[in-house]
Order: sequence, then structure tokens, then C-alpha cells
Amino acid sequence: MRLAFAALALLGAFGASAQGADPAARHPFRSQPIPGQYIVVFKDGVRDVAGETDKAVRRAGGRRHHTYSKAIKGFSASMSDAAVQDLRYNPNVAYIEQDQAISLAAVETPATWGLDRIDQADRPLDTIYHYTRTGAGVYAFIIDTGIRSTHSEFSGRMLAGFDAVQDGNGTNDCDGHGTHVSGTVGGTTWGVAKAVTLIPVRVLDCSGSGTWSGVIAGIDWVANSPLRPAVANMSLGGGFSASVNAAVANAVAKGVVMVVAAGNENTNACKSSPASEPTAITVGATTSTDARASYSNYGTCVDIFAPGSGITSSWNTSDSATNTISGTSMATPHVTGAAALALEASPDSTPAAVTLYLTSQATPNRLASLNSGSPNLLLYSLADGTPTEPPVPGIAVKSLAGKTAKSRTTWVGQVTVVIRNVGSTTLVPNAVVTGSFAPGGTSSCTTNNKGQCVISSPAIPTVMPTSVFTVTDVTATGKAYDSGENSASQLTLSIGSRR
Repeated sequence: MRLAFAALALLGAFGASAQGADPAARHPFRSQPIPGQYIVVFKDGVRDVAGETDKAVRRAGGRRHHTYSKAIKGFSASMSDAAVQDLRYNPNVAYIEQDQAISLAAVETPATWGLDRIDQADRPLDTIYHYTRTGAGVYAFIIDTGIRSTHSEFSGRMLAGFDAVQDGNGTNDCDGHGTHVSGTVGGTTWGVAKAVTLIPVRVLDCSGSGTWSGVIAGIDWVANSPLRPAVANMSLGGGFSASVNAAVANAVAKGVVMVVAAGNENTNACKSSPASEPTAITVGATTSTDARASYSNYGTCVDIFAPGSGITSSWNTSDSATNTISGTSMATPHVTGAAALALEASPDSTPAAVTLYLTSQATPNRLASLNSGSPNLLLYSLADGTPTEPPVPGIAVKSLAGKTAKSRTTWVGQVTVVIRNVGSTTLVPNAVVTGSFAPGGTSSCTTNNKGQCVISSPAIPTVMPTSVFTVTDVTATGKAYDSGENSASQLTLSIGSRR
């Protein structure tokens, strides 16, 4: 997919004629599939990713580009359409997506005001950025065009990173966008978190172009890094991609706060990736008049807004260069920096706790020109306190249905169990249900994507014609079983019954 998000479009870059003016330029997403290039995602149960990748690529007669083991399990490769169709029948393959090309655009605009806005709830601005934390001890991965490591804004606070582009430039920024984003996250002058450690993850080339497969390789590297506490900035995006969203979600599951741009298409952010990934913090852009920027995406997938129009930060053309550009690419690093401040205060906080902290501490009801469904929340960086864990969502039994099967001397009971989220009718996949049959013993099953599974009893002698099934436990990642919310917890089965 080809993007012009001010960055993957690098979601960044729109021009403006004055600091308070909303940029007039538009850089909407343009989907551009790459012929013959695919992203293959394995099922979670695959253990030997490298081995399965080798076998699949050899059989397809293809050329491998990346292997993924942490953010997702799978690989990207060039192969024929016939090979792809054959690969879809591989029992280890969950799904296959065509790779997409992405790109960014950037132009100059006047100077910044963003830091001055996020440290106070109300106007007028006082021309000062107030802060009590610096992000010291926190690692910030910048998934972008690289970083100019010698820039004076970063003063030795950079570690070696990762290069998915492989064009001989390493993690050096030959475009400028990544250096600009890094300056807003953690620059000495322009940064929100002025002592954070920056790590370049280069997934876009000197023209600001790249592929989803390269972006996933970068996320995979971040997820595999032992550096914590950590935030990651993704000022990029494109059309919806299940594999990109899955990679972001798995990085979050490994403890990385993933902050992503809503996009610059002036449309619903739920249509794009990674903006539509629920576990990421999705950021929309505002102008200096506290209005949603006319280019900014919107909707229920946006978590928070931050200054994005006319933002000045570091640039790649010299060790002291600056540039002023606009877009949700520029809004996103304000939130990434604020997340680093929160992690400095509470290094063991989970991404969910940091998300709750930033959204609950944000300044409410100050923004104009919001579309329906967008949160009226403006980033506030000078919040008190530390992140606290959000309540664990509950799950419960929605229904039980039973039947029996009889042989000459024994019979077996089968119970179909359906699991739902507490407070809604949404069903829960991948929940492990444990139950006991009395008589009969204990058994378990795992729910499918419809939230249901079947528990079968051991063989019960026919001289015991009745058995009582009881749900004893339900477990699911990130959820808590609330038996008090069960629609039913027991079911009586008898030979020949169907209930």
C-alpha cells in the first residue's frame, strides 16, 4: 500500500502558511499492492518458525525477505500466485496478505507551539514548557526513517538500532522524518521527554517509502528487544492490515507501549492500520486554536489528540538543523514522550495502565471540529500521580447445552459451553473451560472464534444413569472469570437426554 500519511506516509507532513493555520495540503492514503510479494502468518501453535519458513519458501520456489518470530509468527516473500494458493492449504498457515508499498511526504511550515500547549489545561499559553519528569531510564523505539545520531538534540542518548531497508545507510536518517519525530519525543530543546534513550528502527528509505513487510520486521525486532520500560512511536500508517495490527498487539503483550498515528486522510481511523489496533494508543492531530486538524483522521479508534500542525523539531540535514512540519506524525511523538514520562515514574506499569493514565489525565472538552465518535481529550503532560492498572475485564458462561451418547455398558456426556464478556454479548475465543462430571471426572476444552467449545466426560457406567456437570473454572489471557455472572453453572445429564 502506498501511503502519504505524513508518514507511511509517515503521517507527518503537511504544510501550513501560519502557525495557527490548519494545513491546506492533503495527503490521503493510496493503496498500492506489491505484485508477487506476500506476508504469510503462521498459526500460534507453530514452534519452529524458521524451519517452517524454510520449507514453505522452498516449496513455493520463492525468495524470502523477512522472518518474524515475536510480533507475529511468519515471513514475507516473493512468490507466484499459484504458490500462494498452494500455501493457503498449508495447515500451519493462519492467513496470507499481499504486501503493500508505503510512502511519506513533508513540507516546511512555521514554528512550534506544541510543548507550550500540552503542559497546561487552559489558555492563554505562557510560552514555557513546564516539566517535572524527563523520561530518564526509559527506552523509546522510533519506527520510522532512522535518526541522525550526531544531532545536538540527542546528546549521546542513542543506542544501536535495526535496519529493515538494507540500502547501505544503516539506521542513518536520509529523509528527515524520523529525526523530526525523535526530536519531539526526546530532543533536548524540542522534546517532551528530554532524557529518554532513543533507538532507531529504520523501516522507510531515503524517499520515505517502505513496505508493510519491512514495518513488521521492525516491530518484530522491538518486541524481541529486552530493553524495558519501553515505548515505540509509529508515525506511519496505511490501509487496514490484519498482520500489522497483530504485530502491534503482540509487541504490546510483550510490554511495549505502542503509540501510533491516526492518519492524515480526514476519515475514520478504524479503516487504517495500525491506527485501528485497540491495544495501541492512537493519536489525532490538533491546531494551535485547539481544533481538530482538518486532515486528521477521527472516530472511535482515536484515543487522544495532541498538537500536530506547525511543529518544529530536529532535522537530518545537519547536527543543528530544524524543520517545521504538520500531520498526525507530529502529534504522535508528543504522546510517546508523555508515555515515557509516565514510565519514568512507574517503570513496571503495563501498556494498558499507561494508556489509562494518559487518557484519564488528558484535558477534556477543549477541542472543536471533532467528528462523531472522537474523544474530546487533549494530551496533558504535567499530570500528577502514576499509572494504575485498569480493571481486569470479566468473562462468564453465557449458556450450557448437553447431550449424551450410549454404548452397551457405558455412556458419555457432552456439554457445549459458550463464554461471553461480562457486560456485553461479545463472545470470547481462546478461553479454557474446565468442568467436572459427577460421576465421570474432570475435563476441559478451549473456545473457538465463536466463543464455544464442547467438553466430553470420560466413560460413565450405565448403572449410573445421571451425571451433574459443573463449570469449575474459565481462564483467558487478560480476563478474569466471574462465576456470579454465569447464566448457568450446572447441567444435569442422563442417559438418552438432550438439553
